[in-house]
Amino acid sequence: MADTGAETPQTPFQRIGGADAVRALVMRFYDVMDGDPAFARLRSIHGDDLAPMRASLTGFLSGWMGGPRDWFGSGKCVMSAHTPFVIDANLRDQWLAAMRIALDEAVPDADLRALLDGGFERVADRMVRV
Repeated sequence: MADTGAETPQTPFQRIGGADAVRALVMRFYDVMDGDPAFARLRSIHGDDLAPMRASLTGFLSGWMGGPRDWFGSGKCVMSAHTPFVIDANLRDQWLAAMRIALDEAVPDADLRALLDGGFERVADRMVRV
C-alpha cells in the first residue's frame, strides 16, 4: 500500500498518552479539589472516600476522549448521575478551576489542554440547573 503522507488523526485519549495519563489528570484534579479550601463547596458534594469518584471519572473521561468506553456510571448518563446535586454557576466554576489546574500540571500539550478545556466547559455549562 502506498504511503499517502496523510496522518491518521489521533483521539484526545491517544494524544494525552492513554489510560495512565487520563488517570494522572483525574488524580491531580481530585488532589486539587481535596486539598485547597477554595474548592470546599465542590469537595462537600463528594463522599469522604474519593476512590470511587476517581475511578468513575477516569472511566468516563477515557471514553469521552475517544478511548475505551467502559464507564457505566451506575447505569446513568453523566447528566442524570449529577441530578441529586444543586449545580449552579459557582459550583461549575469551582469544578472548572480545579480541572484547569490539573490540566496545566498534567497535560504538557497546550493545544490538547485548550481542546479538553473547551469540552469540559461545554459539559460543565450543561450541568448548571439553577
